[in-house]
Amino acid sequence: MIDATEVVDDRTGETVLEVPLRGRLLLDCSLFNKGTAFSEQERCDFGLVGLLPSHVSTLEGQATRRYEEYLKKTTALERFLFLRALQDRNETLFYRLLHDHLTEMLPIIYTPEVGEVCQRYSHIYHRSRGLFISYPQRHEIDTILENRPYRQVDVIVVTDGERILGLGDQGVGGIGISVGKLALYTVCGGVNPGRTLPIVLDVGTNNPERLADPQYIGWQHERVRGPDYDAFVDEFVQAVQRHLPGVLLQWEDFGKDHARTLRDRYRDRLCSFNDDIQGTAAVTLAALLAGGRATGCPLVSQRIVILGPGSAGTGISDLLVAALVHEGLSEDEARSRLWLVGRHGLLHTGMRDLNPAQQRYRQPLERLAGWERGPAGEIPLAEVVRRVRPTALIGVTGQPGLFTEDVIRTLARQVERPILMPLSNPTAQCEASPADLVAWSEGRALVATGSPFPDVAYQGRTIPISQCNNAYVFPGLGLGVIASGSRRVTDEMFLAAAQVLSDSVPPQTGLDAPLLPPLAEIRALSRRIALAVGLEAQRQGLAPRTSLQEWEHLLDARQWEPRYRPMRPQRRPADRLGLHPESGSTGVE
Repeated sequence: MIDATEVVDDRTGETVLEVPLRGRLLLDCSLFNKGTAFSEQERCDFGLVGLLPSHVSTLEGQATRRYEEYLKKTTALERFLFLRALQDRNETLFYRLLHDHLTEMLPIIYTPEVGEVCQRYSHIYHRSRGLFISYPQRHEIDTILENRPYRQVDVIVVTDGERILGLGDQGVGGIGISVGKLALYTVCGGVNPGRTLPIVLDVGTNNPERLADPQYIGWQHERVRGPDYDAFVDEFVQAVQRHLPGVLLQWEDFGKDHARTLRDRYRDRLCSFNDDIQGTAAVTLAALLAGGRATGCPLVSQRIVILGPGSAGTGISDLLVAALVHEGLSEDEARSRLWLVGRHGLLHTGMRDLNPAQQRYRQPLERLAGWERGPAGEIPLAEVVRRVRPTALIGVTGQPGLFTEDVIRTLARQVERPILMPLSNPTAQCEASPADLVAWSEGRALVATGSPFPDVAYQGRTIPISQCNNAYVFPGLGLGVIASGSRRVTDEMFLAAAQVLSDSVPPQTGLDAPLLPPLAEIRALSRRIALAVGLEAQRQGLAPRTSLQEWEHLLDARQWEPRYRPMRPQRRPADRLGLHPESGSTGVE
């Protein structure tokens, strides 16, 4: 476990990083490696003379060289692998490159490209990043957590790989999601990368391709279910509480049978949240608030149809209800404005096989008298749209093509400025393409998608397509929780984050109003969200009270920037720290 320390130099008053590594060990440690940017003095102090070319580079010069190399890669996967290799060599340079080219590189390091990475993980695996806790190792979880690379951890992103984006069960390959999310915590929110920990709980896979693949590097076994699964996860949580009692834990891409259950089971025992449920909901709420301002239809006046009543769909519904209650409605009044449609049609009180989260959103059967039904008695989306006349249509199904031309044209005849949000990702799973939605609505729809799409040219106009990316919320929320010392993550924090995000959308009322702010502004936006989340934590008594000035100072002190810190050797020898770096790193930029 590596344990570097920050100290103030007695001579210069400068903050210096004391590092317990030297020579090849230092060059092989991505968190502290500067490559050719080590100063002459550092090369002498750390035994690096002769291990590097003589030229002393700047971080800016290194970033320029690496970007030139990046542009030579011709496919998204090649670019991802280039960036991952850079991250494994030099994290500061990696994050500087992302910082300088964020909107260009975000689709490479996260959605949509991370989906392909998870699918091909066993065939492109090069170097370990994070912790792998497999079911056969369930009695060794304490040992595994002790083997984490850095002692201090602020945030964990953990997955079991069962529901990766819209791609389903990817088994151990799901670790790619954990790694990608944590990269966004750092580049968007400023969370120190040396205090993050990606984890995969490898409980097997039910993906027949993975089970039949001789190159699969996970536990090649059908998924553990039921009480055995629950006991395994509970042992993991208890171990986290023993070793990292103040850590923020994000549940990521768990299947529908576990996502909400785990979130609810542990939310009052552990500082934790589920981004698929709560982060998605906050970004969606922000887009709807901005859309309401642009169209003159506030949230309390909207009629919202949600296609896909899974964990994301019900999570969106829950936060919308909380927002509407905050606006003065009762819970029943708020729920009456939401219409959830699943594979068996509109949810209503005549249905029996609904989970508790879905049952809250059943429409009274008597309210549906005279509605047309399908061959199995279901009320299809087309009929719901015809009857409800929704101001907003949201898709979280993971199934492409469900926003059909007939449905959208019907909706556009009824509502002058509909808000259309096909949020499934990656791109191939989107419910409809933005270009089709714009054409079918005759250029009147406000559109936000889950995956990145280019703006749409329509009859001489350029219509902005906002990406409803959870990166708008979770990095800032995480930073706020970490910096404030909040003991829990609450729904009120997500409401606060959504309000800040919505307020950051440029005020426009014309046909080309965006639903979300530019992604290029996400770093400053994350700070504003963190500020609001920390204040909410204080208001709820979950974090120590401070003045606003003190809180801003605390927040700024915790934000990590991609720059090289002055370094000097730590007095403790490296061999007392149990360092076992992998061989094979080049030790350069």
